[in-house]
Amino acid sequence: MTYVISSNKGQDVGGKARALFALKNFPVPPFFVLDPRAYGLDKEQLHQELKQALKALCPNGEKVAVRSSALDEDGSSFSFAGQFESYLFVAPEEVPEKVLLVWQSAFSERVLAYRRENELQPSKPPAVLIQRMVDADAAGVAFGADPVSGRRGIALVSAVFGVGESLVSGERDADTYEIDRQGEITKRAIAEKNPALTDDQVKRVAKLVRRSGEFFGRPQDIEFAYEKNILYLLQSRPITSLAHMKDPDGNTVLWDNSNITESYGGVTTPLTFSFARRIYEEVYRQLARILGVPEKAVLGNEDSFKRMLGLVQGRVYYNLLSWYRTLALLPGFTFSSRYMEQMMGVKEGLPEEFLKKLKNISLGDRLQDGWGLLKTILGLIRSCAGLKRSIERFNRRLDSALAPIDLPSKRPDELAKYYHHLEAELLTRWDAPLVNDLFAMAFFGVLRKLVEKWGGDPHGTLHNDLLSGEGGIVSAEPAKRISQMARLVARQEDFVRILNEASVEEIQESIEGHPEFKALYQSYLEKFSDRCLEELKLESPTLSDNPLLLLRAVGRSALHPNALKEAKPFDQEQRKLAERLIFKKLRFRPLRRMIFSWVLENARDRVRDRENLRFERTRLFGRVRRIFLETGKRFYALDLIEEPRDIFYLEIDEIFGFVDGTTTTKNLKGLVALRKAEFEGFRHSTPDDRFSTHGMVHQGNDFRDLKPAEIVEITGDSNKGLGCYPGIVRARVRVVTDPRDAVLESGCILVAERTDPGWIMLFPAASGLLVERGSLLSHSAIVAREMGIPAIVSIPGLTRWLKDGDEVEMDGATGAVRRVNSVVPHGQ
Repeated sequence: MTYVISSNKGQDVGGKARALFALKNFPVPPFFVLDPRAYGLDKEQLHQELKQALKALCPNGEKVAVRSSALDEDGSSFSFAGQFESYLFVAPEEVPEKVLLVWQSAFSERVLAYRRENELQPSKPPAVLIQRMVDADAAGVAFGADPVSGRRGIALVSAVFGVGESLVSGERDADTYEIDRQGEITKRAIAEKNPALTDDQVKRVAKLVRRSGEFFGRPQDIEFAYEKNILYLLQSRPITSLAHMKDPDGNTVLWDNSNITESYGGVTTPLTFSFARRIYEEVYRQLARILGVPEKAVLGNEDSFKRMLGLVQGRVYYNLLSWYRTLALLPGFTFSSRYMEQMMGVKEGLPEEFLKKLKNISLGDRLQDGWGLLKTILGLIRSCAGLKRSIERFNRRLDSALAPIDLPSKRPDELAKYYHHLEAELLTRWDAPLVNDLFAMAFFGVLRKLVEKWGGDPHGTLHNDLLSGEGGIVSAEPAKRISQMARLVARQEDFVRILNEASVEEIQESIEGHPEFKALYQSYLEKFSDRCLEELKLESPTLSDNPLLLLRAVGRSALHPNALKEAKPFDQEQRKLAERLIFKKLRFRPLRRMIFSWVLENARDRVRDRENLRFERTRLFGRVRRIFLETGKRFYALDLIEEPRDIFYLEIDEIFGFVDGTTTTKNLKGLVALRKAEFEGFRHSTPDDRFSTHGMVHQGNDFRDLKPAEIVEITGDSNKGLGCYPGIVRARVRVVTDPRDAVLESGCILVAERTDPGWIMLFPAASGLLVERGSLLSHSAIVAREMGIPAIVSIPGLTRWLKDGDEVEMDGATGAVRRVNSVVPHGQ
């Protein structure tokens, strides 16, 4: 018996036989395997080879099953189900003939097509499994998990009378059962009048398939048979489809990128995400404490604080369920959940589990929540009175922590120590900006309501006019400085050409010959170098790294009449006109006048301070960015990474863990290479803005919205958004997706899906601003009001509606946009 294998000692017996050899402690009918090296023997030679083995297997002439066991059959990736020929109830003397037919089936067009379709190696002769036949009363297949839905918590059993071949081939309908993790039958469908199995037999099969799965370490697809109530396991193979399927019974998470995509748009590096996640965790823990949430509740909600954000295919998302669990801690949640949603900027309402929770809240719970809200409001009123001093203390602490420091001279352990100092002094003590943000949104919302109710505002934009021209908003300063530099060089045609066309090196060399410009340029960089595109992403190059965007902005502004006009200090006329209108309405209502004046004053102060404190955040992020860039240089110098900026592909704990000995890997180059390849792949993916995941987030979920929002297609010539600053402008539009290479013609209207502080360099050349996303408190809206640029935000489908060169008329007061002339004829 040169080619007969009765125990597996490392031979190539194929997936099916290998599994049966492993299942020696399972009720497997006796069998042996014919080695694939026997391929080529003729029928007579096969008879001689198999004679003794068949006599031992079938001493009384019992019939056998003859089946293939190819090397790549019944594996974890490909099952080859139904591809090879199998023969049942084969008499011992007919076995050689059937073996030859099994071998021939390995080269059939069906198998060859299966291999081509799955990009597998060419066919080879399979091993052949010869197993004593079970004369089954009932038989079938069972799955340790649902291969269709992906549910891992149920087992499926399908059974027919007699042998299972009629079930596998589809000739007969089978009884089907679902069995839960407790071993109970939860669902059944009987094909004929009488079931093929008793309930006890079904449960025994479910137990067997799960036992097989535990043995192999993954859910199995088995074939079984009952003969005289004895259960036999005929075959066991992995369920190959599960590797790419989610478990719908697993934990459900709702993801939404809403307004966070404006801060962390596109693919974000591991370092930035690990930093942002820490920031959000700590900031909202602080917020809960500031608003009077009991410490026990704060500590009991730690998991939610740690999961405020998630990273899906390299993109940052809100974990909405963690957000809602955190918001539900706050006093007044039962009364103001919709307002809190607006604060987050989510597009859809509460998940069903929270709707049920709100509906089931008792009167006592509401009274307790109301009492907590009242205490919080009283505490916030006290905080409001002392907020100016709190902001001053915060700014002093920030200035002290961000005092000039010689980072290039620091060792890695010193850089780590300085980062932890910043974390302790600022990142975990962000109290003043948090409280100010709350009041900014509150006073802005109240002001808007009072203007509508008491002022009779026909367009709903009078509150914008009341907030314009406040002055002292640092975010408007970059645009004014760019205009100042542009006016200085406007008549120096050669230098303007260099600013618009030359390389950074050539421009910087030329700047040496323009000392007055050099002084303004260096002053700008000293204050605003960290105010770059995507400034909250640590990997974003700053103006210190590459000032070309700034220099081009100056050069292009020097060619634009709009940008060369002397900027007015503030547009006080529009503001004063709005004040006269509202106070005229209230001239006979002294109490209302007093209340309105107080709300207006606080709204102006809080919105101004909100924008200025965001600039302080920019300064802090800039310092953190430089800490990690310097750390990257140290790691590069020590040959730990391939280049300094590879540091952005490591997480904070991995970086500092390498320094202090708490990391779990020293192979930083390998880790970076793995991450770079993975994140490069993420750049070619497009997960939806909102979706849910089930079970393990990164396994089996497709990150698609089951109920995708309807794409807004504006087919007419009119659209509408939120007016931010009044003014009627008629001009051609420039649709900008990346401001780095954007060139705005004089007097055109800037159109964008979203903007961040880095876009402000384009503002001086624009006669108007249209933005698809954003709110009345977004950066673009505040800066436009301060600079006196007519602006509209939150315009549905804007960047799909307008094309470069379209002529539009916009009304910044009403938010109306009308397309006058289109570069694309209607209907095309």
